[in-house]
Amino acid sequence: MRRAPRHEAVEASQLLAACALLLEYPDDELRVAAAPIPDLLAGLAPAPPVVALLRFARWWSTCDVGELERQYVETFDLRQRCSLYLTYYSEGDKRGRGMALLRLRKLYRAAGLPMASDELPDHLAVMLEFAAHAPGGRGIAILREHRATLELLRLALVDQGSPYADVLAAVAGVLGEPTAGERVRAATLATNGPPRELVGLEPFAPPDVMPSAEARR
Repeated sequence: MRRAPRHEAVEASQLLAACALLLEYPDDELRVAAAPIPDLLAGLAPAPPVVALLRFARWWSTCDVGELERQYVETFDLRQRCSLYLTYYSEGDKRGRGMALLRLRKLYRAAGLPMASDELPDHLAVMLEFAAHAPGGRGIAILREHRATLELLRLALVDQGSPYADVLAAVAGVLGEPTAGERVRAATLATNGPPRELVGLEPFAPPDVMPSAEARR
């Protein structure tokens, strides 16, 4: 496999970090933190993922905060097909999701980047932030494990006509086109939906994976 030149790796890292920030809940604090993103992207080579994310960032930066909050909730919180929690698509409500979450948290810690947020480790913004900073391509490898899910989410956002489809297009551009097998997997997930388990759902993850009670308030 060809190793990306240093400048390409740096730009991919910047792009993923920007995607991570723009997929967080868009309150006033985030608006301030994300303000430099359009200028940062404008300084990168105009590759397709950069163009897609710049288009989104310009829309995002000029949109009213209240409208952003409404669209974010309607897109990601009220539509199962657009969940940002990636293991939900493959594990659903099954207890196996807890082990998947625990594995992610351990991978973050092993890479020297333990989670600093109270979010679940499979939230796409968390995974993108890790991918932007993890050494040795470890974060990109984790994203590629979820390539079918990312494609499913991208297509769902396209179907909804959501501006957030551009963010997923940018992520897809960094990862490259999904394989034929990943496309089949995405289609299967879209048809069948997440698996369900009717018993033993509480707790669905080990205690050290779940956000604290204080953090959820």
